[in-house]
Amino acid sequence: MAVTLDQPVADFSAAATSGLQVSLSALKGQQVVIYFYPKDSTPGCTTEGQGFRDHYPAFQAANTQVFGVSRDGMKSHENFKCKQAFPFELISDKDEALCQLFDVIKLKKLYGKEYLGIDRSTFLIDAKGVLRHEWRGVKVPGHVEEVLAAAQALNQA
Repeated sequence: MAVTLDQPVADFSAAATSGLQVSLSALKGQQVVIYFYPKDSTPGCTTEGQGFRDHYPAFQAANTQVFGVSRDGMKSHENFKCKQAFPFELISDKDEALCQLFDVIKLKKLYGKEYLGIDRSTFLIDAKGVLRHEWRGVKVPGHVEEVLAAAQALNQA
């Protein structure tokens, strides 16, 4: 079952960079931003990641952890994270469990060819594990600032 606004998000556990295992239940008491992106080291995904990187201190000040998720493998994630100096972890979702939970796999078209890919999406989960905001079909410019403003407002609520 996919996530629903203003409902608790089912607990999950996933492998992340730095050898970590991330679970939602272990993050209780903190807000969580999970952003899904199509592919490591591509222009849009790099720009989006850099935005989260550059605003990371403000997310931390708002009691918010940030995680990037794609279907890329751990080696690709480690290289991407290192090259871009991301201060947050990237989650490898090769089996698409998180993609299915958040319903971000969509039919896409590239050069007339159809394929199933990740729809760039971001989710903000409150400190109690409830989904409070979702952004689907994200356009990168201005997006990180919008997510940060929502995280700051939620933290003050």
